[in-house]
Amino acid sequence: MRRRITLITGANGEVGHGLIRQLRAQPNPPDIVVLDLRSLDADVLPLVDQSIVGDILDVDLLENLSSEYDIDTIYHLAALLSTHSEFRPEAAHRVNVRGTLNLLHMAIDQAEWRGKPVTFIFPSSVAVYGMPNLTAKASAPPVSEDSYLNPITMYGCNKLYCEHLGRYYAQHYRQLAANPTPSGIDFRSVRFPGLISATTMPAGGTSDFAPEMLHHAADGKPYACFVRPDTTMPFMAMPDAIRALIELAQAPADALTRSVYNLTAFSLSAEQVAERVRAAFPHADITFAPTPGRQNIVDSWPANLDDSAARRDWGWMPEYDADRAFNDYLVPTIRAKYAHKTA
Repeated sequence: MRRRITLITGANGEVGHGLIRQLRAQPNPPDIVVLDLRSLDADVLPLVDQSIVGDILDVDLLENLSSEYDIDTIYHLAALLSTHSEFRPEAAHRVNVRGTLNLLHMAIDQAEWRGKPVTFIFPSSVAVYGMPNLTAKASAPPVSEDSYLNPITMYGCNKLYCEHLGRYYAQHYRQLAANPTPSGIDFRSVRFPGLISATTMPAGGTSDFAPEMLHHAADGKPYACFVRPDTTMPFMAMPDAIRALIELAQAPADALTRSVYNLTAFSLSAEQVAERVRAAFPHADITFAPTPGRQNIVDSWPANLDDSAARRDWGWMPEYDADRAFNDYLVPTIRAKYAHKTA
């Protein structure tokens, strides 16, 4: 009998570490196998059953995984992030699209062998949106899943296309066959706002000005923010993001009315973030030096998201509003992280 597992790709990122910890903390934790380009970091390595160093573009590797394990759930976190994707758009397309297709094909194969669906959890992004101008951004109500889908980044284009690929494979696969059969993929996606983590350093996201401010201030380093003070976008504390992935994976299939759901917790301008950081770290040296390219990208993202569908269908509710995110999670944890430097 093949061992039943949960597979996490891209597990060495900010989301992956938190996901591993929260899955392992459940009353009946699944066996966890992770796949990343480098070996899983030492602090979370004891929490998984196997850490595989490899590439989601390696079809032979994925076929070996498929033959060795009964893969019940896939959390597909591996991606080339937004800023890096702009410098390497063709590489981003290969990783973000071709890699996702490879995993979808593996899920189809798994579903056929096991005779029941494979849950495929795909984190998407606010980057799928493209507001036409700042006037529209300022006047728009919270943006729903089906509006303003005109991304201006390769990362956003990749994420939006992969949302459609997942929906296609889950609902319309082989629709012209004489006897169409379901693919067996139970595809579920969340569109994250900017994620702020207290435990891991930012890793190349265009929304990372918020966590970068915090970490630089706690470390006693000056920070020049790459967007204007008035730049506003939605955010979420990392624990809420991890919990949302698990709750969506566990939601009853018949309760879901969409394959892709917005998520959000609070919206702040860069200046409002800076004010909170200065209040917590009075010696913080924060200035603003907008860079045109990254500024233009964040300007194209909504200031607020409508996540009412997630709240209605599977009971999504953030535990961290702006006050609790900063006062109870971000500031105390980040202050402790750098305490040895100020002791």
